[in-house]
Amino acid sequence: MSINLVHLVGRAGTEPDIKYFDSAKILCTFPLAVDRRTRKDDRPDWFNLEIWGRTAEIAKDYVRKGSLVGIQGSLKIDTWTDRNTGMLRSKPIIKVDRLDLLGSKRDNESNGMNGYSQSDYDY
Repeated sequence: MSINLVHLVGRAGTEPDIKYFDSAKILCTFPLAVDRRTRKDDRPDWFNLEIWGRTAEIAKDYVRKGSLVGIQGSLKIDTWTDRNTGMLRSKPIIKVDRLDLLGSKRDNESNGMNGYSQSDYDY
């Protein structure tokens, strides 16, 4: 038996990025900052989210930078060949099946990230 299940609760690191395809499919992506439970002063872990279909539309309409969200999905690894070096590259992505909007209306209006911005943690 195999299980590939991811549950995360965190804050959106940017405004959602939306792409519309000719096939009428919709893709929404954004990074999610998840605090560790051990210490409050630790840097968050960042996860790249991929959301499709109706759930992507909901994310586009209601998620803003700093919004508190919960997700359920699965881990996938995107691989490609780097055009410049010819080397094989990979990137972990969370393919979201369920999106829960957890913040209050006031939270969503303030768009606070508790001081976190993904650009602060790009490596």
